[in-house]
Amino acid sequence: MRTYRQDAKTLELPWPFTGRSEELERVRTALTGGRPGIVVTGPAGHGKTRLITEAVRGLDHARVTGTPEARDLPLAAFAHLLPDTVSLHRAVRALSGVRVLVVDDAQLLDETSAALLHQLAVHGRTRLIVAAADGVPAPGAVSRLWTGELLPRLPLGPLPHEDTARLLAGAALDPLTVRRLHQACRGDLRLLRDLLTALTEATRPTLLPSPALTGVAAPTPVPGAAFAGSGAPMSVAGAAFEGAGVPTSVAGAALAPSKSPAQLPGAGLVGAGRLESVAGTGEWAWRGPLPVTPAVRERLAPALERSGPGERDILDRLAFAEPLPLPLDELDEVELEVLERLEADGLIDVGEQGAVTLAHPLHGTVLRATAGRLRARRLGRTAPAYGPALDTERHALVRHMERLDVRPLPTPVGEWLVAHDAPLPARYAETRARFARLRGELREAAAWAREGLRSTPSDDGCRGELRLAEGGPGEPAHPDDVHARYAAVRLGQPGRAAGRLPAGSVLARHADALARADGPALDRAAEALAERGFTLYAAEAYAQAARTHRDPSAARRSRTRAVALAGRCQGANTPALAGLVLGELTARQRQIVTLAAAGLSNREIAEKLTLSVRTVGNHLYGAYTRLGTGDRTALPWLLDGPDRETA
Repeated sequence: MRTYRQDAKTLELPWPFTGRSEELERVRTALTGGRPGIVVTGPAGHGKTRLITEAVRGLDHARVTGTPEARDLPLAAFAHLLPDTVSLHRAVRALSGVRVLVVDDAQLLDETSAALLHQLAVHGRTRLIVAAADGVPAPGAVSRLWTGELLPRLPLGPLPHEDTARLLAGAALDPLTVRRLHQACRGDLRLLRDLLTALTEATRPTLLPSPALTGVAAPTPVPGAAFAGSGAPMSVAGAAFEGAGVPTSVAGAALAPSKSPAQLPGAGLVGAGRLESVAGTGEWAWRGPLPVTPAVRERLAPALERSGPGERDILDRLAFAEPLPLPLDELDEVELEVLERLEADGLIDVGEQGAVTLAHPLHGTVLRATAGRLRARRLGRTAPAYGPALDTERHALVRHMERLDVRPLPTPVGEWLVAHDAPLPARYAETRARFARLRGELREAAAWAREGLRSTPSDDGCRGELRLAEGGPGEPAHPDDVHARYAAVRLGQPGRAAGRLPAGSVLARHADALARADGPALDRAAEALAERGFTLYAAEAYAQAARTHRDPSAARRSRTRAVALAGRCQGANTPALAGLVLGELTARQRQIVTLAAAGLSNREIAEKLTLSVRTVGNHLYGAYTRLGTGDRTALPWLLDGPDRETA
C-alpha cells in the first residue's frame, strides 16, 4: 500500500455525498409505494439536511424550514406555500396536493405549523420527509410524529472513520490529523468546517501554496481552504462522525504529575495550532492546539459557562491536566460534590478506576484559552510526566498483540504528544505503527512510523514498519513472530504454515480452512478475524472464500464482505485482494480507471471517450471512493496487483 494524494481537481464544492448508503436507501424507500414518509433525527450539524437533499434529488417536492426568528409567527414556515390568510383546516387542504414535502429543522416550527405538519401526517396524502434535531425541545405535535407512530424514525448514527477519511481526501491531510479531527468534532460537521477554517487562517501567512490543492486556476493556499470557500454547504456529505471522544486512561492508570518534568511544548499553555507539511508525502499535519476563533469559542463555550461554586475551577484543573486524568483521591468532599453535578450534565467522564477527564475533546482547548494569563501560568506551571503513561500504553498494545487481539485501545497520551509536536520515543512509535498495520490501517501505520523517525531518523524498527506499511520490499520487522509465519496463509500457501501457528488460534483456523478449500469455514475464520480487529486479514480470508465457494450466491456474499472490509484498509492491495476491487465499479468507471492507470489525463480521457472533463472527474472520484484509495497514482497497483510483500 502507498500513501497517495487525491487529484484535487476531482473534488469540488459542494462536497460529494459520502457514505450513508443504508440511510439513503431507507429515506428513498419511504418515498415509494403507499408509505407516509419518515423522520430523520440526530444532533445539530450531523448532516440530516444533506442526507434528505440527496434522497429527494430529481423529485418534485416542496420544502419548508423552521427558524428561530419565526417560531413565534403562526404558519411562518409555510408562508410561501399558503395564501396570506388561511385557517389550519384550509392549510391542510391546500397542501394535500403536494406529493412530497420536506420539513427541515422541524424542532423550530411554531405551534400552528407543527399542528399542520401533524395533520398532514394523519391524513396521509402527502409524503413527509422531516428532519429534527436531537437534544433540544420540539413542539409536541412534532415529537408525536414518531412517538405516536405516524411516521417511522431514522436516528442518524455516526459516519465511520473510513468514510470521514474519504470525505477529507481532497484536503491532503495526514491520517493522524484526520483521526484527530474525527474525534474532536464528534459528529458535528459544521464544527469540522470551523476547525479547518481556523487552522487554515492560522497557517496561511507562513506557508506557500499547497500543490495538493492546486486547481486549474489559482492555487489554494492550505488544505482547509478547500472547505472554507464561498458556496460551501452548511453540512458535509450528509454524515456524522463517530461520537467517541478522546479516551483518557489505559487500564485505569491514574498518573500524578512529576516533581521535575520536562516542559512539553504547548502543554498547559494557550497557543495556536497550525498545519505543517509532512516531508515526502505531500500531506499536511495538524500540530499544536486548536486556534480558538470566535466561531469555535461560540460553539463550545455555552456548555462551559458554569456558575455553580467550584465548577469552573474543577474544569480548569482538568483542562490543564490533559491528557492525563485527575485522580479522585486528590479531591476533597466538596470537590466531589462539584464533580457529581458536572458528571450529571455530561461535562466530565469518570473511569472505572476513578480517573476524571473532560467529556469533550475540545473543551480543554477552550478552557485553557479563556483562563487568563496568570491563571494559565499557575495551573500549567508543572507539566505532567508522560514517560510512565507512554510505557503503560505501549505495554497494553503489546499485550493485546500477543493475544492476537487488535481491537481499539485508549491511547490518549501518545496522540496528545503527536498533536502538540512533542518528540515521540521511537519504541512507542514502532509499537503504534505495528498495531495500526495489523488492524489494516496502513496509512496510519506509516504516519506513526514517521513520527518515530522525526526524533530518531536511524531507528530500524520504525523504518521497517514504514516499509511494510508502504508496501515496499523486505522482510517483516519481526521475522520470527506469528504474523511472519501467517504471511504464507495470506499468500494462499497454507502448507508452509502447517504446524507453525498457535493451535486453535484464529490464524490457525484460517490456515486449516484454506488448506481444505472449505468456503464456509473460510467465512467463519474471516468473521472471527474481523471481530478481533484484523480487518485486512478478514478481507483477505473473505476474498479467498469467494474464490473457493461452489455456490455462486455464497461466493457473491463473501466477495461483497471482502470488498467492504478492504475499503476500510486505507488503500491496501495485497495478492489476496488483487483484482477483487474492480468488480465494484460500473462499466464506465472501469473504462475510465483503466485509462487513468495507463497515464492519461482527465482531458485526454474525456477526448477519447467523448465526455466532459467534469464527467471524467466525477467518475474517477466515485471510483476512488469504491476502491478505498486516494488518487490515480495508486490505480496501477490496484489494477495490476504486482508482486509485493504482505503488509
